[in-house]
Amino acid sequence: MKKLSAAIAAGLLCTLAHAAAPDADTKLRAIYTSEWEWRQTQRLEDEEDDTNGIRATLPRIDAATQLERRRRWEAVLAQLDGIDEKGLSASERINYAVYRAQVAALVQNQHFREYEKPLNADSAFWTNMAYETRKTFLTKDDYANYIAQLNDVPRYFRDQVVNMRAGLARGFTPPRVTLTGRDASLAKVVNAKPVDTAFYEPFKSMPSAIPAAEQERLRAAVVTAIATKVIPAHAQLLAFMRDEYMPRATPTLAAHSLPDGPAYYQSKIVEYTTTTLTADEIHAIGLQEMAKIRAEMGQVMAQVKFQGDLPAFLHFLRTDAQFYAKTPEELLMRAAWIAKKFDGKADQYFGRLPRSRFAIVPVPPEQAPYYTSGRGGPGVYLVNTYNLPARALYSLPALTLHESAPGHAFQMPVALEQTGRPAFRNAYISAYGEGWALYAERLGTEMGIYDTPYEVFGMLSYQAWRASRLVVDTGIHAKGWTREQALRYLMENTALSEHEVATEVDRYISWPGQALSYYLGEMAIVDARRKAEAALGTKFDIRAFHDTVLELGSVPLPVLAARIDRFIAEGGKGPY
Repeated sequence: MKKLSAAIAAGLLCTLAHAAAPDADTKLRAIYTSEWEWRQTQRLEDEEDDTNGIRATLPRIDAATQLERRRRWEAVLAQLDGIDEKGLSASERINYAVYRAQVAALVQNQHFREYEKPLNADSAFWTNMAYETRKTFLTKDDYANYIAQLNDVPRYFRDQVVNMRAGLARGFTPPRVTLTGRDASLAKVVNAKPVDTAFYEPFKSMPSAIPAAEQERLRAAVVTAIATKVIPAHAQLLAFMRDEYMPRATPTLAAHSLPDGPAYYQSKIVEYTTTTLTADEIHAIGLQEMAKIRAEMGQVMAQVKFQGDLPAFLHFLRTDAQFYAKTPEELLMRAAWIAKKFDGKADQYFGRLPRSRFAIVPVPPEQAPYYTSGRGGPGVYLVNTYNLPARALYSLPALTLHESAPGHAFQMPVALEQTGRPAFRNAYISAYGEGWALYAERLGTEMGIYDTPYEVFGMLSYQAWRASRLVVDTGIHAKGWTREQALRYLMENTALSEHEVATEVDRYISWPGQALSYYLGEMAIVDARRKAEAALGTKFDIRAFHDTVLELGSVPLPVLAARIDRFIAEGGKGPY
């Protein structure tokens, strides 16, 4: 009887747990649905609109709004902590993990007043405005809204300056060295005619459905907005940057030297890696991984029968003309050719392909001198054609796999095309997204994308580039490294050009923690795959594995690991 009673009790507990799930699920859905609807009204600057809509105003960013956001997210976090995760269904448990990490990061950003530092060496709020021009303008309302948005630029810039002054007063700025030359993008707008600015771009070719007279009226209105609002606002901001902000920006490099620096840097580690690793632990991982990659580099050098050491080989790669495009068009065409090579292999490695396609376009000239080699996302693969002697062709296959397909311009649309998923799941988690894109570079060896040993070395150089970030980012922000130490480490361990090394190091200096996400994310995916291959043996299907990873969308790394454990338990069955 006792055994029977125990069995009945166990069954009853199981039933109650399953019965409780809907209540817990309903409670969680109510929390994230309400907050997400509110969040859309806030228009956070580091989150893309979930539609193609063109808004009539720019975001509110004043101190009162920022305080309101902090209080709202702290309250949401308290609500989430009141939910019993074990009472959630499997799908909502994933939603909970993603959402809680997301809100916790938002709370930390408000706590440290990240909005008082709205720029880094790579980008700034004024250059980010150009992304709006890449949206699809279909109706006269789209154009009218955009003109209204341009008329809102003076208010938006004034509020940014108020926030930046507050950051300046407490020593919370990007390091001064990383701001050198970053005023050039402002000066370019100030010194341009309205029709020559990026803001006029959507008006050069307008839909035929809009009557010609209406087109002319809209063009006249946007020229007026640019001339009377946008350009003067840029001029005032330029004066502020040159006369006040740049000269008084913090001279130190380390995040540890900022207000409450060690806690601030650890919050960035948690945000960008979704782990609780410390700076010391990450630094050690980086050194270990760099040693492995250097051994692989030595194998390639032996394969091409290079007579000399690694520094000599790196010098050869950086200076031999055979490895560099002669024109921007050549670089763009080579990128397109590599992307099409992937298309011919895609169905062998992925069961589900995104419907969305992507364009290959050059980085805008006003951003190019300080921009990365390339960047990809839904609908676009940006290739930097500035300073061609810095854009090695042997690295282009790895770059293309990372930024286009099966990297960012592939992974993001796969996630966005999922149905039945709450909208907050479309937010980008760097450890997952960058980890996947770096994994895509390694995957290129299996797919046969790399045609020559030099292209394989380019891939290894890119792997070393990301592994070295674990060393350099923690070195700069927690261990007192100088800029010169960081530059030297990258020059000695990668084939990146001197120009790329300089722009990259300045990015790490001004954007603490973000650089840590890539290699740690890739390691998590590689570890998950090895575990699945070992457990499933002949049942392992690479397409099912990739579909399972991509179907999740951006998730914290522990969530990814748990999902692959379930993938193994289910016999390697894919999600479709």
